[in-house]
Amino acid sequence: MQIEIDQLLDEVRKSYGKALEHLKNELTKIRAGKASPAMLDGIRVEYYGTPMPLNQVSNVTTADAKTIVIQPWEKSMLAPIEKAIFEANLGLTPMNDGEVIRLNIPPLTEDRRQLLVKQAKHHGEETKISLRTTRHKALEIIKKAVKDGYPEDAGKRLEEKVEE
Repeated sequence: MQIEIDQLLDEVRKSYGKALEHLKNELTKIRAGKASPAMLDGIRVEYYGTPMPLNQVSNVTTADAKTIVIQPWEKSMLAPIEKAIFEANLGLTPMNDGEVIRLNIPPLTEDRRQLLVKQAKHHGEETKISLRTTRHKALEIIKKAVKDGYPEDAGKRLEEKVEE
């Protein structure tokens, strides 16, 4: 029984960790006025008929706080990368000079700031729901174990550990 309980606590910790890591990843993708290669992580580019992540067909760097530079490994990829950036609807306009693609990050408008705040709140809510669901499932398993003969005081201690 102790092994199953330890497993349950490990699963809860892993699930909490995954949810928080996902939130962290989503928040890094939000454009907050400063250039970051992570802003382009979700972009997939058609590469010989196969969608590939942008960072697997090019080198993505920041030239300064307001500019991202994308240097494709093949010049033939300039047009598909440009198309993928437009389709990603990030509010960025790619500038292709035949060698690299530059993305200038415009200053944030008040409307854009409010939209970013909404997105951040939405991601936070999704994470809260995920954590709540995990906690609820763990507590149900503990209650069932107590009904099936697991000591009640040990069950209470487990519930407290899950609540932490």
